Amino acid sequence: MKRTEYFLRRLLLVPPTFLGITLLCFALVQFVPGGPVEQMIMQMKGVGVGEARLSAGAVGAISEEQRQALERHFGFDRPFAVRYWNWLVRDRLGLRMESYRFPNRNAWQLIRERFPVSLIFGLTGFLLSYAVCIPLGLAKALRHGARFDWLSSLIVFAGYAVPPFALGLVLRMLLCGTVDAFWDVLPLSGFTSDHFALLSPAGKAADIARHMILPVSCYVAGNFAVLTLLTKNSLLEQIGRDYVRTVLAKGGSPARAVWRHALRNALIPVATGIGGILTVMFAGSVIIEQVFEIPGMGRLSLEAIVGRDYPVFMGILSLTSLLGLLGNILSDFAYVLIDPRIHFGGRRA
Repeated sequence: MKRTEYFLRRLLLVPPTFLGITLLCFALVQFVPGGPVEQMIMQMKGVGVGEARLSAGAVGAISEEQRQALERHFGFDRPFAVRYWNWLVRDRLGLRMESYRFPNRNAWQLIRERFPVSLIFGLTGFLLSYAVCIPLGLAKALRHGARFDWLSSLIVFAGYAVPPFALGLVLRMLLCGTVDAFWDVLPLSGFTSDHFALLSPAGKAADIARHMILPVSCYVAGNFAVLTLLTKNSLLEQIGRDYVRTVLAKGGSPARAVWRHALRNALIPVATGIGGILTVMFAGSVIIEQVFEIPGMGRLSLEAIVGRDYPVFMGILSLTSLLGLLGNILSDFAYVLIDPRIHFGGRRA
């Protein structure tokens, strides 16, 4: 199969796959209990929204006309197919739908507010992971079995074993000026300082960087072990191949054999995560954002799920699903760039 045909087929599979994902999720959020109609009934009865379950008597106290009026207001009186079509086409993947929790604001407006935070958070973590882990993995492979290898492995696995929220709490205690802190050098929480609007452009960038040091460190700590060891093991495997020994037998230096021949093939498995760069703008960790009080996409997703804010939740889901599908194609394209010999199916020419 030619590469052009392969990528064309992959692109043609994106729409039906996207429709399947969103249709299934849309059906789930439409029929699970505790939706906007039930929550509005709880508010009319004076019951807190946080009380997830309704008693039969509480529901029965609302007249049938009132319930039907609420269903018409939220669009639940229409057939399921009509509701999904309206969400998909008329409301532009639900991004134009008004939020259930924030009146007079649609899903896109809420997502757009958190977008810069998650973009900085995700892009920094993504680039930092690759910028650190690939050179570290290569260094570990070239010094396999040496003191540097096992010492760096100890540090990497320690970061992988510690839960991100625990690491975040420890770092806050040590560096953020709490009662038991050793040093007060970094902000305790938030994404910006209170006087952020008064700072210069360079000062704003420095302020955001100071606030992001600890959250990004906790976010990428768990990824270091996987990516580092993947790079190391891949390079070790390539160094043991026949073509590397052939280069050495012909008088080539070890450096030439590694950097000119083995390295390129060793990066092929690492390219699997390249497609993730399309979804870093929606990256976030609910736990880390809760620990450091960062208003990112993770907290917005949690708030939408807990509050049954279906337009916001489905808007985030649709965007991340679409970008994730395109990211998979981007990963395959990165394979081809790294190694043009890769052949997708069939026999090699």
